[in-house]
Amino acid sequence: MVTLTTRAVAIPLAVLICGGLIAAGLLARRSTPLPPLATTASQPAASADRGFPVPPSGAVTYAREWGARVLALGVAPAGGGVVAEASIVGAQGTGLSGLRVALDGREAAPCGPGCYRARLDRRPAVVEVRTGGVDWRVALPSAWPPPSGTAIVRRAAAAWRALHSLSYEEHLASDATHSVDSTWRIEAPGNVSYVVRRGGAGVVVGDKRWDRVSPRSRWIESQQTPLTQPTPAWVGISDAHVLGVGALAGRRVWWVSFFDPRTPAWFKIAVDRSTYHTLETQMITTAHFMRDVYGRFNTTPSIVPPR
Repeated sequence: MVTLTTRAVAIPLAVLICGGLIAAGLLARRSTPLPPLATTASQPAASADRGFPVPPSGAVTYAREWGARVLALGVAPAGGGVVAEASIVGAQGTGLSGLRVALDGREAAPCGPGCYRARLDRRPAVVEVRTGGVDWRVALPSAWPPPSGTAIVRRAAAAWRALHSLSYEEHLASDATHSVDSTWRIEAPGNVSYVVRRGGAGVVVGDKRWDRVSPRSRWIESQQTPLTQPTPAWVGISDAHVLGVGALAGRRVWWVSFFDPRTPAWFKIAVDRSTYHTLETQMITTAHFMRDVYGRFNTTPSIVPPR
């Protein structure tokens, strides 16, 4: 995943390239080149003091789209019960306060910007989150507390960086009605190619890039700061837990959720139990809801300048 930095928040490249087009409703008629690619810079961690509702320490995390907003849930062990905390983030990236939130039938108390907390005397099999017409039922892992997934995510990140190439399909949305689909190829040490369905395309090879705004338009060449690829979609890892095991594309996988305080974003990923390749990533962050499905590890065709 190619990433760049904007407004002191590290976000995936596809989010900036496609997300701005989604929000503006210009996917079919944009007439200017796409913005330049850039590398990821280190960012300060998210903090409730900065108006972002981070999950409680030690929590198992879940997140979903709510219009252009983020609705997240963190559930942490507390004695014989749990602390359940809802995080609600607006389209501008700050917590939304003043809402009424019920967690497992109990009215949640405000605990900071966009933060709503309730202590439950038992560990429920399902936590129900109700707010603003939303009724979200979140099933907790049968093993409680679930095992740590930190080592798995770290090995998955190392597997990303050891790759020579990969391909993936991406679905990216800014809300319930605006979305875009694209196909990506990544090749070490920093080449990138993407095609937006019924939209633009871009190629980066070394210190040059080429963009076109539609399948019929001409390629426009420009300078590019060299990238470092492949790299994972996440920047930091906090409270990673194994939600369960299963199968995906014929492979045995761990499903792991975690919060990335550096982006900030909530992640759920499927990691191949044999190779530690990430087979799927689901990322939820401010007005950007992304699902990537990966494949062709080390067999993706080489990326060359367009003709």
